[in-house]
Amino acid sequence: MTGVALPRTGQQFSIGFGDYTAVVTELGAILRVLRYRGKDLVVPFDPDGQVPCSNGNVLVPYPNRIEDGEYTFQGRTYQMPIDEHERNNAIHGFGYRYYWSLQRLTENGVTLTWRVPDLKSYPFDVLVTVTYAIDDQGLTMTTSATNMGDEPAPWAFGIHPWLSNGKRSTGDAIEEDNSACSLRLPCRTHVTVDPDRLLPTGQEDISGIYDLTQGPRLQGRSFDDAWSDPDRDGDGTSTAVFTRPDGIQVSLWGDETINSWQVCTGTGFDASFRPAGVAVEPMTAYANAFRTGKDLVVLKPAATYTTQVGYHAQTL
Repeated sequence: MTGVALPRTGQQFSIGFGDYTAVVTELGAILRVLRYRGKDLVVPFDPDGQVPCSNGNVLVPYPNRIEDGEYTFQGRTYQMPIDEHERNNAIHGFGYRYYWSLQRLTENGVTLTWRVPDLKSYPFDVLVTVTYAIDDQGLTMTTSATNMGDEPAPWAFGIHPWLSNGKRSTGDAIEEDNSACSLRLPCRTHVTVDPDRLLPTGQEDISGIYDLTQGPRLQGRSFDDAWSDPDRDGDGTSTAVFTRPDGIQVSLWGDETINSWQVCTGTGFDASFRPAGVAVEPMTAYANAFRTGKDLVVLKPAATYTTQVGYHAQTL
């Protein structure tokens, strides 16, 4: 057998325009690298290693957790594999496990597709298309789900970028680097959870450390939490703003289909895989949507559901 093996994350698709460059992987259609004027906006990782902490994962057909991996849809009950064993949850969908098919590659854009295989836990025929496109305003990611089957399908979407804090520390030192950053999150409701399983128990008005509307520093704020009821601009978008001490400010926006945001500071994570930054995750629905039905999309046969999110950076 001859030739050079591909990296573990498959082909690497490099795109760029102006101040921005990016690398997308064949595995999971992951945004592995995003840089602005040579500086990392997301925490990159080795293309030939394991994806360390869901970095850049496209969370389809659902983001976050499903209690006991079990849900009922259209009168039928399905059991998903348990991925988060210590909490007995299924987590982050299936798309990140598979190599996606390249449809188009240009200097400033790439499109990949993944058709859900015949899974007993999600036996719905959904074709997912992801396009990353870069222009002078940044990177836009467009994700469309088309129901190719003859019965409705449950659907929710999210992404899992770790926004870089601008440093390359490891372990507990990351906490101090994150503390010097600030995060503005335009949401009016905080999602309460069971602390043992991180499953939603209700909602509350933001207050105290959970009020991020004014963009406070993250010092003393450790999160693996969701927020909902986002404030929206006139076009329906909501935008999280992450500001670093090196003067780089990253705006991560989601269109009118984004109904909630998850923030994870990685506090207490094992040093072997903890990214040097903060996960800021736009989602169409937060955890357990397949069970609760909250913000769950019912994708009818032949219907397509599209979500756009994007990154813009500037130097302050």
